[in-house]
Amino acid sequence: MNMFKKLALVLASSALLLTACGEKKVEQSGAAKSQKTFKWKLVTTWPKNFPGLGEAPEEFAKHINKMSNGRLTVQVFGAGQLVPGFEVFDTVKSGTAQMGHGAAYYWTGKMNAAPFFTAVPFGMNMTETNGWLYYGGGLELWQKLYKPFGLVPFPGGNSGAQFAGWFNKEINSVDDLQGLKMRIGGIGGEAFKRAGGLPVQLPGGEIFSSLQSGVIDATEWVGPHNDLAFGFYKTTKYYYSTVWQEPSATLEFIVNEQALNELPDDLREMVVIAMRAVNDDMINKYTARSPSALITLVEKHDVQVKQFPRDVIEKLKATTAEVINEKAANDPVVKEIWDSYKAFYDQVKVYHQVTDHTYFENRK
Repeated sequence: MNMFKKLALVLASSALLLTACGEKKVEQSGAAKSQKTFKWKLVTTWPKNFPGLGEAPEEFAKHINKMSNGRLTVQVFGAGQLVPGFEVFDTVKSGTAQMGHGAAYYWTGKMNAAPFFTAVPFGMNMTETNGWLYYGGGLELWQKLYKPFGLVPFPGGNSGAQFAGWFNKEINSVDDLQGLKMRIGGIGGEAFKRAGGLPVQLPGGEIFSSLQSGVIDATEWVGPHNDLAFGFYKTTKYYYSTVWQEPSATLEFIVNEQALNELPDDLREMVVIAMRAVNDDMINKYTARSPSALITLVEKHDVQVKQFPRDVIEKLKATTAEVINEKAANDPVVKEIWDSYKAFYDQVKVYHQVTDHTYFENRK
């Protein structure tokens, strides 16, 4: 074998060895990356394991822990366990916790437009809202709103249409709203104030004691499933089922943007898909549980279910329009969001008028 052939063999052998070593190094690097683990904290505005609302973050954590095979574990803290319920936003913003679960209208003081991503009085229902968020540009606007805070919001469940709430006296006219102290937030709270009421902001865990002690005269919360669990029937028997302030009650997951970006692509996708699954599933629970809860309230606890008179509805509808129009006129961010919401609403409202509404009338 001449010198050139020997040199060629040596070079070929060296190349194969280097290639093998390189592949082994890449494989080891990939394996090391896949085994990296992340531990997240998730803080909520709800009491730990509270039915419906508080179940959502627990289920999210279970989904993630199982799907990731332990590579990403999420520990859930109820309101007051790590931080008070109304400090969830700032806790996730600071990175003390990587995630939060609550409702956007709790952060009205930070962002004038936040309530539009929880509920718009006399606005879209749950199905219509999800359509706007996922396919009508709503989610992009929501995430744009939270971007300056280093947070990424996602829909985190929906309880569907909410009852008007519990009152310590009958509401027979607009006059009965004057000076009434009621736990109610968001745009609904502002509209209630213009109608003569006195809105009060309270986290869920403080409502019952405030109603019992007379700090408030009325409260809205969710609907039969949650209201039965909170025992509001023990303090008042007037339960108004009129849907107005929250025809759809979108909850939210908020994620620290830096923490989300630090996850590898597959774990990040698991987080997004698990949040979507929780958002879609919550309404199924409320649909299954609320009817029987309402029967229990009426038949076992003698609760009187009532409807607001027409003049009250018209007054609240008028004050809602005033609030929204003023917000849109004075804040370009609100205007951008409201324009998007209203454009979607105007179309879907007509569609559902000739489909769902007609069907409900026909099936009576």
